[in-house]
Amino acid sequence: MRTTTHTETVVVGGGPVGMLIAAELGAYGIDVVVLEEKDATSARPKAGTLHARAVQALTRRGYLGLPRSSDAPVTEPFHFAGMPGLTITVPAAEPEPILKRAQADLEREFEARARERGATVLRGHRVTALRQGPDGVEVVAEGPGGEHTVHARYLVGADGARSTVRREAGFTEDTHPATVSAMMGLVRLTEPDKAPRGWCRTERGWVIAKPVRDGHSLVRTLDCEGPHPDRHTRATVRDLRDEASRIAGYDIPMEDALSVTRFSDFTRLVRHYREGRVFLAGDAAHVHFPIGGQGLSTGVVDALNLSWKLAHTLRGTAGEGLLDTYDAERRPAAQRVVDNTRVQLTLMRPAAELDPLRAMVTELLALDETRRHVGDLISAQETVYPARSGTGSRWEGRFLENMTVSGGAEPRDLTGLLSGTRPLLLLSGGRAAAYGESARGWAHVLNTVVASPDAALPCDALLVRPDGHVAWASDAGDLTDALRLWFGEPR
Repeated sequence: MRTTTHTETVVVGGGPVGMLIAAELGAYGIDVVVLEEKDATSARPKAGTLHARAVQALTRRGYLGLPRSSDAPVTEPFHFAGMPGLTITVPAAEPEPILKRAQADLEREFEARARERGATVLRGHRVTALRQGPDGVEVVAEGPGGEHTVHARYLVGADGARSTVRREAGFTEDTHPATVSAMMGLVRLTEPDKAPRGWCRTERGWVIAKPVRDGHSLVRTLDCEGPHPDRHTRATVRDLRDEASRIAGYDIPMEDALSVTRFSDFTRLVRHYREGRVFLAGDAAHVHFPIGGQGLSTGVVDALNLSWKLAHTLRGTAGEGLLDTYDAERRPAAQRVVDNTRVQLTLMRPAAELDPLRAMVTELLALDETRRHVGDLISAQETVYPARSGTGSRWEGRFLENMTVSGGAEPRDLTGLLSGTRPLLLLSGGRAAAYGESARGWAHVLNTVVASPDAALPCDALLVRPDGHVAWASDAGDLTDALRLWFGEPR
């Protein structure tokens, strides 16, 4: 049987990135269809770390419900290339720097939110073809009921590293071939005292073991001698045991594997995140060695960056070229992740000649400035998007730290004010009334808030995007020019 659906946006891929995009578009009232090949969310261990910027951005959008960490900056230890000494620090009033949350749990939460907001989620649908025209896209999928065709104005490919959308839409890419072989398994260690604790490097590679739940441990191995001859060969608990034991130099008994997978350091980054009416997000756009838990966070921020721009475009409240800023902002951020993971893998190679380099990096991580810089890099808190106005504001493109904006019986902070769908115009000082008058033509778009006198705004006026980044600040340029640039003509 053949069926046809017409919608505003189709999202291919129902992992956490695709479901988050659907949930965000649904919040704006956008009609969206999700096509996902799997019948249900996979419980196989994948990513399990959300870093500070992703946590902060999701909290602003009302997903995590996390409390403020404290009234002072909070620091949490992490690692760099398996070496201790790194710390990740967040400003006061932000959530804790690192959130451990299984990818499968996030996917379920985002899917539930997407469905609540009216998204149509079609599981068991494998995309077989797509065609793009001047006014929209057509996606063909095979599902339980036969062939299903979806017509949409825009398409987002969030269908993972082996993306059908990336291939069918003709995205060009830069790649680096695999040079190492790695494995990961959720297993029961029958002699836990024999297993290494934490990160263990030998002259043959790495074994990392961590207890998780129900008597099982997450065991990972890294063999730097070369890639596996056939990475897609099904891995078994015996394979993982043999590899871990060989690298460690002694037997590490294990059984009862809930999952065992292979991976490598194969790297891919598409040259553009947009091809006409087709966009890529998450692993469909960027793949890298999964050190430091940065992949899931990068995909989450991709989703939050693209969704509000796509929604405003579909609603006719977007400035010219708004959708092009997605590529301009998110591809450089992914390049930074690709580069730092390659650096970390270089430091992890067990060759003795790298020992002086490792020793120097360890010394550098002992310095406060270096530790803060690298921590901000890993957690994406150093990301500043390029300015569009050309006026040289020192705030434009930066992520605005959380702060109390208005006091009284029910104080409001920045995080709470951004949980809706509207960008935020924050005003303070003697010119608040004048700025408010200038913005009247965009009242259909903006949430305008006059801050209390004791609010610590960095400028008299700030235009804050739904994803938490500053679009305009009063230290440079005209407000009406900025509003036109981002949100089109006034009404």
